[in-house]
Amino acid sequence: MGYNFAHVVDTIATQSPDRTAILCVDPEGQQEVTTYGSLRQATNRFADGLRQLGIKKADRVLIVLPRCTESFVIYLALLKLGATAIPGSEMLRAADIKYRLNHSGAIAVFAHSSLAGEVDKIREECKSVKHCAVVGEQRDGWIHYTSILQSGQNEDIQVPTADEDAAFLLYTSGTTGGPKGVLHGYSWPREHLKIAGTYWLDPKPNEVIWATAAPGWGKWIWSPFVTALGNGATSFVYKGRFDPKTYLDLMEKYQIQLLCATPTEYRLMAKVDDLASYKLSLRTAVSAGEPLNREAIDRFKEAFGVTLRDGYGQTESSLAIANLINMELKPGSLGKPFPGMRIAIVDDNGCEVLPGTVGHIALHKSFPPLFKGYLNDEERTRKAFRGDWFITGDLGSMDGDGYFYFEGRADDIIISSGYTIGPSEVEDALVKHPKVLDCAVVASPDKERGHIVKAFVILKDPADRGGDESSLVRELQDHVKRLTAPYKYPRAIEFVDALPRTTNGKIQRAELRKREAERAQAISSL
Repeated sequence: MGYNFAHVVDTIATQSPDRTAILCVDPEGQQEVTTYGSLRQATNRFADGLRQLGIKKADRVLIVLPRCTESFVIYLALLKLGATAIPGSEMLRAADIKYRLNHSGAIAVFAHSSLAGEVDKIREECKSVKHCAVVGEQRDGWIHYTSILQSGQNEDIQVPTADEDAAFLLYTSGTTGGPKGVLHGYSWPREHLKIAGTYWLDPKPNEVIWATAAPGWGKWIWSPFVTALGNGATSFVYKGRFDPKTYLDLMEKYQIQLLCATPTEYRLMAKVDDLASYKLSLRTAVSAGEPLNREAIDRFKEAFGVTLRDGYGQTESSLAIANLINMELKPGSLGKPFPGMRIAIVDDNGCEVLPGTVGHIALHKSFPPLFKGYLNDEERTRKAFRGDWFITGDLGSMDGDGYFYFEGRADDIIISSGYTIGPSEVEDALVKHPKVLDCAVVASPDKERGHIVKAFVILKDPADRGGDESSLVRELQDHVKRLTAPYKYPRAIEFVDALPRTTNGKIQRAELRKREAERAQAISSL
């Protein structure tokens, strides 16, 4: 029997059945407590219920849920069956869902009742889908989560799995075309726990860890799912929207000991005037997704005596570089690779460069949590490597002490508030508007979000700009929100008469990014 993370959680449940696994709180303060013992029973029953539906090993299942206890049960049940879980953000729209279902050949989709309408819009166009199950309110034509749970028996299910079998299929934006399907094997949680779950975010049994990521993202698998449950800790879940004072209140009330949040969340919490008045129990606070600014780090250190520690990784791997526990920190640095991990700065040919030289941040192919490849795309998988090195797409440098520094993206991908956004996805939505002739989308520097999505738009009729451009800007923004996940919409739009292009007509996004960087620099120097 190969490694299976669900069995690891079951072992903890056998040893400590009354220990709290999940503490879920809604905005009204209602609590839902799930012990390890009850979690084991629920996943056994749900896995058996799925098996009765015909879901089996290697089947792929899309999960489109907000933060909730049910997400833990569904993921663990799928792992027990040897199936493949596909995380889907609750912000996905019909077109996004259709792409993922058809590209993956998913046999089933689980969605919250508030999101099921988006699935229904494209359900008939997704021929591989045999089952649609809903969490929340009942919905016509859908199987209810509770029905599946009640139909199953509480018996241990142990479908044999191998390390290379696909446990997770995560979609991440590319510079062109649709999102890439990133395959991770059943060994991935084991390797993640060995490094990130030990040297970076290391919860102890019974400690309460709040990792704010939602189930639609790989970061949810990293921290609130694998790191928390794999270490026998309590995963705290808040169902409400982000508000800096609410988050601080919750950390105080529930005595959160470990916090894993986004840089944007830390930045906004650090701006709270009476920050030091909150009586927090934080032992560790970490951040990943984009570099964290010094102001937030200093404010948390002053208020709570806790040093915010940055981490760096990608959907294709796991956390790879970090400011590790008890490690000397250098301002502005991402930290160092985990012990024994081969990570380097390489040139365009895949050759390691001297300290202080800017190049590609690269992971050696031997990096244990590295992905198995892009689904249905051998060419894209091949191009992701330079010799023995996986090229992350980020530029960086390394000093003589082995500390890494982030220098920016090497491609057109936009990272905003931790979200990875492909410019072509936004451009495709914009040009579907009847008033848009052409457009280009790039990252524009922003103090709170790191970067925002900015669109340069050429109108079919310049007269459409009118005297007040703000109404047209809102019209285009709302249009994008309707067609694709709202987090991708352009927060800034500039109307132009032409776009910079190469001699063969390709838009030079790099030129537009350069202009935005220079504009931001000029503003900051005022």
